[in-house]
Amino acid sequence: MLTDRHCKNAECPPDKKRARFADSRGLYLEVSPGGSKRWFCKIYADGKEGRMALGSYPNVSLAAARGARDAVRLQKAAGLDPIQLRKVEKLKSTNPQGDTFRAVALEWYAKQAPDWSPAHADRSLRQFERDLFPWLGERRIQEIEAVELLAALRKVEERGAVETADRGLMLARQVWRYASATGRVTKDITADLKGALTPYRGTHFAAITDPKQLGILLRAIDAYKGGPIVRAALKLAPMLFQRPGELRAGEWSEVELDQAMWEIPAARMKREKAGKENGPPHFVPLPRQAVEILRELRVYTGHGRLMFPGERNHDRPISENSVRTALITMGYKSDLQTWHGFRATARTMLAERLDCDPLVVEAQLAHAVKDANGRAYNRTQYLKHRAEMMQSWADYLDMLRTNP
Repeated sequence: MLTDRHCKNAECPPDKKRARFADSRGLYLEVSPGGSKRWFCKIYADGKEGRMALGSYPNVSLAAARGARDAVRLQKAAGLDPIQLRKVEKLKSTNPQGDTFRAVALEWYAKQAPDWSPAHADRSLRQFERDLFPWLGERRIQEIEAVELLAALRKVEERGAVETADRGLMLARQVWRYASATGRVTKDITADLKGALTPYRGTHFAAITDPKQLGILLRAIDAYKGGPIVRAALKLAPMLFQRPGELRAGEWSEVELDQAMWEIPAARMKREKAGKENGPPHFVPLPRQAVEILRELRVYTGHGRLMFPGERNHDRPISENSVRTALITMGYKSDLQTWHGFRATARTMLAERLDCDPLVVEAQLAHAVKDANGRAYNRTQYLKHRAEMMQSWADYLDMLRTNP
């Protein structure tokens, strides 16, 4: 067995690449011709001899090297791989931001946010800062217990924000999964919260799907006495059934009335950031009735960029409240019919009343779906079918309007 004096005086002959000085139980000191001294411990796997570095002498003393050797032997006796365990610990130590909940959450957020829309990124960050960081931010994520996370989320529930609490749990779940992947935690505590929060069931936008009731609404729109811009938006909303933000922010440069086509740029569509930046535009075939409405509207707003400019600021589109208020004025509160609900109206009635192909309907709604063969659906497909469907839909709305 070695002594401290042996270790201090150990040298490597100049004619050798290295010299080894054995201690006991597989521990030895390796000395190079240049004088460096390193501790190694022999380990065996699958009948083959290997070795594990335990540090340099004298930084690691003889007593410390023996302690490290014994720890390695205990790991082997427990069926563990000491070398793999060290690699894992080394990977854990490379986490640059630390291991508090705030540090891990912001590290995860920084990797995700570039692929999100600005609105979604801002909303997620605000929720961290408002609902989670004040209670958990400075705690080591490994030490946080499920009951602590539940207490933070219940504070959100207590202010009546059930949906926000549900979204907060989803954010926390992603952070814990990231923490697990980066070695900060050994357990995802969010799994323990299943059923602990008030269930949130997303609400659907109110939508009329009864032909008779829809006819009454269409006649009410015809009788609306508001300004020409809101009147045009009201008439086009059920006919084109695009999202409110896509319709009200429409620009004259996007429409070709002679070709009866509206091309909405990808940047204005409801998509993830990559889809907005690199995705194809969304084509909306314009039925004859829509072209007539837009030609009339162009008399009022054709001198500007926007089809539906605001009354006070012509560089900004009308607000969503403009059409919402008009519907309320006509007696249609949000529990009866919403602007966004016209999409559900069209989707349901095109399938049930006009027997349209669901793929064609989904394409016109700009929904990302897959066809029966599993190929990603291309929104530019079926353009001829969509044009025919849009004209049939507009004619159907005329029939409902004129047949009480």
